[in-house]
Amino acid sequence: MHRRLPCATPVDFEDKEPEEIVIKRLINGALGILNACLNSQTVKRVIYTSSAVAVLYNGEEIDDEANESIWSDADFIKALKTHGGSYAVSKTLTERAVLEFGEKHGLKLDVVTIIPSLVIGPFICPKLPSSVSVALAMILGNEDVYSFLNARTASSMVHVDDLATAHIFLLEYPNAKGRYICSSDGMTIQQMFEFLVASYPEFQIPTPGSMKKYGGSKTHGLSSKKLLDFGFRYKYGVKEMFDEAIQCCREKGYLQFHG
Repeated sequence: MHRRLPCATPVDFEDKEPEEIVIKRLINGALGILNACLNSQTVKRVIYTSSAVAVLYNGEEIDDEANESIWSDADFIKALKTHGGSYAVSKTLTERAVLEFGEKHGLKLDVVTIIPSLVIGPFICPKLPSSVSVALAMILGNEDVYSFLNARTASSMVHVDDLATAHIFLLEYPNAKGRYICSSDGMTIQQMFEFLVASYPEFQIPTPGSMKKYGGSKTHGLSSKKLLDFGFRYKYGVKEMFDEAIQCCREKGYLQFHG
């Protein structure tokens, strides 16, 4: 029997908790679930949801898009002193720990990790998801996360439904192994500005130039070649991602004073 067990990770962009506590809690929680699956003797595969932050931050120059061989560097992240640094470090170290567990117990339990980029689209939770908050920052006027959009290269993204389908695909694909990046599209900050202005003229969108003061670290795009080579196909594009996220925000009251 295959099961995908979701394990939520606190997203603390303000770094209110000490990094060591966040890391310890996340690793222990993930390994605790894996041990429970192993001891059940009925679970055959676990899909662990990692994050693009486990790939994007290593300080190395990459000629093309980053693939699954690239790992973020914890020391580099700490040196950046960026918002949400503890999240990036904890997700990176936890994914490593999860894969190491899989290597140790591979004969009894398959462990596969999926690495989503910025997840955009409709949401069912009562609170605004952090990924949607970042994606719609220029529409919502959320200056606190402008630095996440202000990278000097493309921001990668994926529709939430495509991500869910990718989880099922990897759960059922017999030869799934290791890490899989799940990212369908990418836009630079300039391209995002042009897209938002053209698609949603009812909103006041800040120009990329006006956002430079918020800083941002250099990142790179993400390649889904490994996942696509296995036969997976994305269904949704950027327009659907933003249309559905904005509509959901309207329905839940997050855009009631906008537009």
